Amino acid sequence: MVASTHWLASAAGMAVLEQGGNAFDAAVAAGFTLQVVEPHLNGPGGDLPALLWPAGRDRPLVLCAQGPAPAAATIERYRDELGLDLIPGTGPLAAVVPGAFGGWIAMLREHGTMELADVLRFAIDYAEHGYPVVSAIAGAIRGVDSLFRDEWTSSAEIYLPVPEPGGLHRNPQLAETYRRILAADDPLEAWYRGFVAEEMVAFQEREWLDSSGERHAGLLTEDDLRDWAPTWEEPLSVHYHGYDVYKAGPWSQAPVFLQQLRLLEGFELGAMGHASAEWVHTITECAKLAFADREAWYGDPDFADVPLTELLSREYAEERRRLLGDEASGELHPGSPGGRVPRLPLPVTQAPVAPGVGEPTRGDTVHVDVVDRHGNMVSATPSGGWLYGAPVIPSLGFCLGTRAQMFWLEEGLPNSLEPRKRPRTTLSPTLAARGGEPYVALGTPGGDQQDQWTLHVFLAHVHHGFDLQEAIDAPNHHTEAFPSSFYPRETVPRHVAVEERAGQDTIDGLRDRGHDVEESGPWTLGRVTAVAREPGGILKAGANPRGRQGYAAGR
Repeated sequence: MVASTHWLASAAGMAVLEQGGNAFDAAVAAGFTLQVVEPHLNGPGGDLPALLWPAGRDRPLVLCAQGPAPAAATIERYRDELGLDLIPGTGPLAAVVPGAFGGWIAMLREHGTMELADVLRFAIDYAEHGYPVVSAIAGAIRGVDSLFRDEWTSSAEIYLPVPEPGGLHRNPQLAETYRRILAADDPLEAWYRGFVAEEMVAFQEREWLDSSGERHAGLLTEDDLRDWAPTWEEPLSVHYHGYDVYKAGPWSQAPVFLQQLRLLEGFELGAMGHASAEWVHTITECAKLAFADREAWYGDPDFADVPLTELLSREYAEERRRLLGDEASGELHPGSPGGRVPRLPLPVTQAPVAPGVGEPTRGDTVHVDVVDRHGNMVSATPSGGWLYGAPVIPSLGFCLGTRAQMFWLEEGLPNSLEPRKRPRTTLSPTLAARGGEPYVALGTPGGDQQDQWTLHVFLAHVHHGFDLQEAIDAPNHHTEAFPSSFYPRETVPRHVAVEERAGQDTIDGLRDRGHDVEESGPWTLGRVTAVAREPGGILKAGANPRGRQGYAAGR
């Protein structure tokens, strides 16, 4: 089974499985395809976290292909020399080492069975001969049309005039880049120490307009690229109602999923009506507590002392649960794990946002899940390097990512900027076991909402018996009552967005509890996909209907 945010990626992954490849081969084929067919949501210059569960292992592996900040990236450089309070959300100054390519190659080499040419051919073909333009791509390009024409002219060469929805769009420069990669003796050498690295470094040394309203050059060097490699890590996990849920570490926001589960253990969710005011209120208030801890405690554990044992303990959750009430909280309340004193980032004053400069939205990012006949399972959430984040490098056909915008330019926080440090990414795939066996892989695009939308699907499946597709289709919700991970880092106290399909009783009930309710369209929140494996080998999957792009396939 393959489920992803775009039907062509699911088809590519399924084709690889039909040809005898395993789940990891299929995920790589789908991942490279997503870079081409959803260029407004991810690209080769982006990032990749993934959870892999090779058949026969007693627990999954975490693949961290989140690139770090350049060695020259210091708080003093941004604040004192450049006069910035926040790292811009767009442009080369927000670039980190692009980890997606290295991550996909690591997955293929260490767990796949096929050659790179066999899994990359789909992406090359779509880039060279064309892929169908969905309306979201045209809308994203239209939103930065003037920027491309006036400033980012290399992007205009590929994406203007704005392509018509339903037509074919090509990126021959990217196709040529990948052909050169296949011709190289070592693809990783070519990417991180060869012609790709040279072009990336040279291009971002020029100054480009970014979301601060000023023009800045980037800080990446050949040394930054040459010295980097993806890492394999052990996952974090908690046990919840018969499931062992696995997530990445605190260099991502992933532990908030686990913290929410710990908090929700204290409630009878199965007795609450799904999408009722009580259901949404309880989950939202628990989310606020978990995300407050994200702000106070999460960061790259190679640089920050993150008290994970305490944060994920039942004792800590019981203590935190006492803060929950019948009214919506309007404050961020981080906890004191092990008696430590929490510290939140200072409130952000109004940050400049240059007109016409694109910013990520709730819909950014892509996702792919795969399970094969052997029981191998993978969940991956590649992102970054989207077309409105930075100007296209003309010789390569793609742009650099902007993940550095997630750092704080304030000293002493777990997620404060430091050279060679990983930004605390929002990317957060999920795996869960049942009865000790790998059961489900799931995830979604959506930035700060990823560990809310995916969680809600999981809870509907566990507590209300919804099958995967029912759980994905069910009305969703989320809160933004904490600092956004994206420039300009806004907070919306008491906010909760709810799909109007939840019903007027739910919306009125939330307002009665003091929530600032944003009534969202009936099919607008979340792009969750999932695959699962039952005992005996029966496979199942679900794909998201929102946006009319997601697709699950299998046999």
